Amino acid sequence: MGMRFSRLFLNRLDSHSTAADTVVVIDVLRSFTTAAVALDQGALAVYPVEDPTSVKPICARLERAVSVGAIAGGAPARGFDYGNSPSALKQADLSGKHVVLSTAAGVRGLHLFRRARRLFAGSMVCASATARAIREADAEDVCFVITGEWVDRDGDEDIACADYIESLLRCESTAPEPFAQRVRKSDFGLRFAAGTWPDFPAADLEIASRIDLFGFAMPVLQEADELVIHRRGQRVVG
Repeated sequence: MGMRFSRLFLNRLDSHSTAADTVVVIDVLRSFTTAAVALDQGALAVYPVEDPTSVKPICARLERAVSVGAIAGGAPARGFDYGNSPSALKQADLSGKHVVLSTAAGVRGLHLFRRARRLFAGSMVCASATARAIREADAEDVCFVITGEWVDRDGDEDIACADYIESLLRCESTAPEPFAQRVRKSDFGLRFAAGTWPDFPAADLEIASRIDLFGFAMPVLQEADELVIHRRGQRVVG
């Protein structure tokens, strides 16, 4: 029997999840692009924290921790070291540091599915590595959780990522550029491209739409009472 696939939309779910095998929570713009950049910039791990008020205590407990986050709508969280911006983190030296990440969509999705047998944070920049990690785990059921669909957003940046990863797992011959174009042309992507929204820099969209920029997947593990995003694999050179 081949791998089975399903989709869930975060904005349509209640507070309980039933997916139990392999779950990929996708947030292309921007949570899990930001997390991938943080790991590529040398962060030891990323701690996704659902409650923003818990971020500072966790940072105080962890050695050499920085806070990254945004409130609902995308504006930077007040009092954090960085907003939820991959282009900003590209300029940061995070070597040997822990990153504590709090966002309204992607992080909430991870916590909702924290009981899944396998859990991944997904985005375009690590799509092929995510597919490879799922295949190596011999997953039978793969559920993609789309976090970007809201009343004013079609979420197609995340749907495109799910479509691309699924096509790789189905071993289909897939050209990546049409999927990258869907990220750029999604409702949310167009806000970044417009250059008129101060909290949505075009540089973030440029990074988020670069398929397979990194060669590592982002498995999410439960350590004590906390979720932790690690990197699995190596960076693509070139």
